Amino acid sequence: MRRLKKILLKILVGLGIIYLLLLIPDSKQSAGSPAPQEPFAWQQDARWSKLEQQFDKALTQPPVVIDSAVAILMQQQQQLLQQLALQPLPATDSGWLQLLNNYFEMAPLVAARPVHRDTFLACYNTTRNLVKQQSQYWDINQKNIRNTLYQLLYGMRAATEEVLLQTDTLPYAPVLNVTATPALSPATNLLGIQVHSGDLLVSRGGAPVSALISRGNNYPGNFSHVALIYVDEKNTAYLVEAHIEKGVAIASAQQYVQDKKLRFMVLRPRADLPAIKANPLLPHQAAKFAYDAAQQRHIPYDFKMDFYDSSALFCSEVASYAYKKQGIHLWQAVSSISSQGVVNWLSNFGVTHFVTQMPSDLEYDPQQSVVAEWRDPETLQNDHLDNAVMDALLLQADKGKTIGYNHWLLPPVRILKGYCMLLNLFGKPGIIPEGMSATRALKNQTFVAMYNRVKNQTQVLVNAFIQQHHYYPPYWQLLALANTAAGS
Repeated sequence: MRRLKKILLKILVGLGIIYLLLLIPDSKQSAGSPAPQEPFAWQQDARWSKLEQQFDKALTQPPVVIDSAVAILMQQQQQLLQQLALQPLPATDSGWLQLLNNYFEMAPLVAARPVHRDTFLACYNTTRNLVKQQSQYWDINQKNIRNTLYQLLYGMRAATEEVLLQTDTLPYAPVLNVTATPALSPATNLLGIQVHSGDLLVSRGGAPVSALISRGNNYPGNFSHVALIYVDEKNTAYLVEAHIEKGVAIASAQQYVQDKKLRFMVLRPRADLPAIKANPLLPHQAAKFAYDAAQQRHIPYDFKMDFYDSSALFCSEVASYAYKKQGIHLWQAVSSISSQGVVNWLSNFGVTHFVTQMPSDLEYDPQQSVVAEWRDPETLQNDHLDNAVMDALLLQADKGKTIGYNHWLLPPVRILKGYCMLLNLFGKPGIIPEGMSATRALKNQTFVAMYNRVKNQTQVLVNAFIQQHHYYPPYWQLLALANTAAGS
């Protein structure tokens, strides 16, 4: 019995020593340097408040008054569109911002009088197509030009979605077809959208990290993921995409649709690009290259977001690397992350490159045409709520808020990480993703908990706002509520 006690004591002492050794923190790494550019800022709070007041007023006005105002603004918009379409114009032409201003002025009126919504959406399509067409003549690496392009494309989407949210009692189709860009690659149908091999699908997931990726950028956007679609000779579609959990993988169209998405947009390289005019099947060949590469070797996820190194790939890099092999360089203007708070938080998850390729910025690449957008009416509110919560949290990050972790959980999580590494050796994903350390996994747990707490508190404030005002809070109000929740 005494001998047994000694053995047990030695085991306990040994386990204690192992536990203490596993408590030793990772070596401290610097967060990295942010990109030198300044993040875009609207700085138009007074204007947003005025638009909300116009909406509130329009709700009580006679329909004939609103109809007349919408007709005048729509006529002005159509005349301006015709003028701007006559010839290539620089981004500095005053007509572009006038186009956006007219659209903003129409939005609260249409939100109060949804009978005009379809016309408003058609105007959105026409305007966006013109902007995308004209942007091929713009140097979007110039700060002022990129700002204008962002204001136009992001601003119109934001105004459109405010209208959709305020008129959600009137059903609308999830698919908004934008432009029929010609393509000779094999095609198939995805959720009512005709997609071609080589198309790029930018989407937004429902996880907190998805919101971080879409908003943690000098130009906050709506998308957090990129997938490259490959359609084989039997017109079967496959999505080639990089996942944090398992690296580069191939999904069927059904698997892609079933994976939680709040939205996605289909982009297609313009048919008049010199490389595609010379070889119309180039997009298909790029997709086939990515598909074959994913089958031939295991490609780990690139947490560093280093698009110069193809040994590991993040989601944007899957598309850019495949097209680069065919002579087309996507992301004509790379993404920059200049906020020190965002840099600090992304560093917690292994990011080391803050001049990179972010999913949302692909929309602004003049080489791409927007084919269609898909929004689930049931998840659009959640998408906006996620954006506001993340914007509020990133403001806290800029004020010095850090992401910590439960230090006492480090030993068991490190043991779990060791088990996950064994699974990775046999080609299986583990609970902790390949390339993510135990410490980073714990920080991710803290981040998710913090995000969910703020989101739940924001939702309570949203419900109170709706009860008081009888409409869903527009984004600027949503952000104010999220800031209140994040600061509490």
